[in-house]
Amino acid sequence: MKKDLIQALSGGLIVSCQAYAGEPLFGSDTMAKLAVAAREGGAVGIRANSPADIAAIKGTLSLPVIGIWKARYEDSQVYITPTVTEAAAVAEAGADIIAIDATSRRRPGGESLSDIVALLRASYPQCLLMADVSTAEEGLQAEAMGFDIISTTLSGYTEYSPQQKEPDFDLVAKLSRKTSIPVFAEGRIQSPEQAYQCLLLGAHAVVIGSAITRPEAITKKFVDGLTQRAELVGKE
Repeated sequence: MKKDLIQALSGGLIVSCQAYAGEPLFGSDTMAKLAVAAREGGAVGIRANSPADIAAIKGTLSLPVIGIWKARYEDSQVYITPTVTEAAAVAEAGADIIAIDATSRRRPGGESLSDIVALLRASYPQCLLMADVSTAEEGLQAEAMGFDIISTTLSGYTEYSPQQKEPDFDLVAKLSRKTSIPVFAEGRIQSPEQAYQCLLLGAHAVVIGSAITRPEAITKKFVDGLTQRAELVGKE
């Protein structure tokens, strides 16, 4: 069954449907509708944040859901499904894949990533585990720990990973060459051309969020472009 799920995502687009409190689209009902719209556009999977959003989406459509729960702790910079508590809640909400920050940074309360993996394997064997990493070394460590999937989600979000505007194509390529488990490309992918480039470099699937599901950011990109153009015309 797990192999079938991974195969169903092969070469496809996974849409990240997320919104934060205070944003116009915030709310589980809205996220579920956004997920349906993504499915209608051809998405093969959804990435969602919080048990409430995951449950709402799973109750609305049958696509595989990558579940996370972002939570902040004072003693750690890790916030994507940072502890076993969030990971278990994601599984209980119905996520097919649990995505976890698998960087080398200290976890809240000093929890061990390998212990979290072991606990999830024992309690939720039906779920696949995805490692959100920022470097090739972290990806290799995640594979050794027993993760099923590696994602480049956190490249640029750790101090020691490349700080760039473009997708981390180099990381996608390295992980695809050096690991034997599926690699998902995620992070700063802004166009179909960039998404296709990730597949050419060996990515099993591509995850896109802001470029599709955050209308305020998309609108601002166009407004900034128009403003810059107007300023250039004014100088001519």
